[in-house]
Amino acid sequence: MSRFSTLHATSPVTLYHDGHCPFCRVEVAWLAKHRHQERVTLVDIQSSDFNAADVGRRFDDMMGLLHVKDGRGNWYIGMDASRALYAVLGYRWLVWLSCLPGLRGVMNAGYRFFARRRVRLGQWWEKHQANK
Repeated sequence: MSRFSTLHATSPVTLYHDGHCPFCRVEVAWLAKHRHQERVTLVDIQSSDFNAADVGRRFDDMMGLLHVKDGRGNWYIGMDASRALYAVLGYRWLVWLSCLPGLRGVMNAGYRFFARRRVRLGQWWEKHQANK
């Protein structure tokens, strides 16, 4: 996969998200109101109706990193999932920037850092929001 392959993601995409994650819920709420919301199908992997095996994945893998499947059946995982999602929403120039050498590595590392800590960060964030 080339570093710019996410620019070629096709709609509609399916975004597999953790409905228990506070950050994911904020993003999903924004996506549900987005002017191109018809380009994205949202699937909560925490839903009792969801079975990761039905889409050829493992639940633990999907909990660890964001997963997006595009209209051609291509899977994008981690930061590339975010890139593919934003490409189909019309932000291709930002995706292109995020693919440039140097910036790509920093963003990928930042995503992995966040993904490993999102549950703890989310709990802290919700507690902080409740105290406002």
